[in-house]
Amino acid sequence: MTWTSDEMTRLATAEELQIAARRDDGTLRDPVTIWVVRYGGDVYVRSVTGPTASWFRGARDRHEARVHAGGVEKEVALFDADHRLDDQIDDAYRVKYHRYAPSIISAITSPDARATTLRLVPAKPAATDPGETL
Repeated sequence: MTWTSDEMTRLATAEELQIAARRDDGTLRDPVTIWVVRYGGDVYVRSVTGPTASWFRGARDRHEARVHAGGVEKEVALFDADHRLDDQIDDAYRVKYHRYAPSIISAITSPDARATTLRLVPAKPAATDPGETL
C-alpha cells in the first residue's frame, strides 16, 4: 500500500504524530506523541531519546502500529530507514522544526536518534476491536 497524496500532505504538515505500537497479542500500546517528517515519498519518525524509549522498543517488537496525525488515522508497517538518508532526514527535521530550541533539534538529529529512524508504510488494517482508536 502507499500513501495517498492527501494523506502524505496531512502527515507531512502535522506538527506531531501519535503512534501506538501493537503488542504481540495485537492490542495497541498507549499512544506516544512524536515528531514526523517527510523526505521524498516517505514518512519518517525517530525516537528523540534513542533506542531505549519504550515506544520504540515496542514498535521494533512487531513492526506494526497505528498512527494519527493531521486527521489521518492509519495502520502502518514500520521499517528501519535506509541510513544512507540520515543526513537528508536530519535536514527535514531541521527545516520543519526550526523554531524549536537548538538543543531539541540536536537531540532529534543525534546519533542515538538517527539510529531509530523508522519509515512508516500504510498497512492493511489489523483485525482488532472496531471501536479501538488512538
